[in-house]
Amino acid sequence: MPSRSPRSKKSSRSPAAPIAILTDFGYRDHYVGAMKGVIATIAPNASVIDITHGIPSQSVIAGAIALAQSWRFFPKHTVFVAVVDPGVGTSRLPIAIDTRADARFVGPDNGVLYLAAKDAGIARIVELRGSKYRLENVSSTFHGRDIFAPVAAWLWSGTPIASLGPTLPQMTQVSIASPIRRGKTLHGEVIYVDGFGNLVTNIDRAALDDLAASFRLAPLLVRITKGASMEIFQAYGDVPSGVPLAILGSFGLLEIAVRDGSAASFFESSEGTPVTVIVST
Repeated sequence: MPSRSPRSKKSSRSPAAPIAILTDFGYRDHYVGAMKGVIATIAPNASVIDITHGIPSQSVIAGAIALAQSWRFFPKHTVFVAVVDPGVGTSRLPIAIDTRADARFVGPDNGVLYLAAKDAGIARIVELRGSKYRLENVSSTFHGRDIFAPVAAWLWSGTPIASLGPTLPQMTQVSIASPIRRGKTLHGEVIYVDGFGNLVTNIDRAALDDLAASFRLAPLLVRITKGASMEIFQAYGDVPSGVPLAILGSFGLLEIAVRDGSAASFFESSEGTPVTVIVST
């Protein structure tokens, strides 16, 4: 690790921008704390924000969705470190990304960075090869501490992304399937389950509006698994406690919830569960 702390470089650039961390490490072990210790050693003035460490273990797509839903609420020049890395120690590459929105992303090239980086406008992707910007002894199982945390700290401190390694022409992509329209029905699926047990789908407001408009703004009903059809409400509090409902949530996507309960448990559902929207005529 370089011994000199580059405090003065950052103070002239963007002192408000933090380093933001997202992982699937959970809250029991020391892993996140060790990453923060590395950051503090290299960039002691950096503000570090935890997005979450509760991503389901090894769920790259859940990490990608959470990062994509978070990055735009941070200041420009924020450095995002996302470590959901089931391929750690394999041939998958460590990368950093610069974007046209001035957000920087650091993590494994397995798709966890892709949705957010694409949304921010990918400007440059580099492979993290520079030994100067990682710890001296790199573990094959903890690149979050030994590669990604140091790189994030050096980026925050003003190190040009081009100094970190060679430019890559592309990165690993992940995608979210679009809902499918069939006559009076719209077929989607659950793509994310939050900590409240709310089931977030891949159906957005535009798809719902288009379906309703095709049938003179007829009411829409939502069905999941073999449950009864639900109306789409404006707020969780619009139904009595324990009652399931559909709602357009903070993701901007249709979600299924249970007032004061867990829709995931109520419907015994998870990522990939089919969801159907039906025109009520």
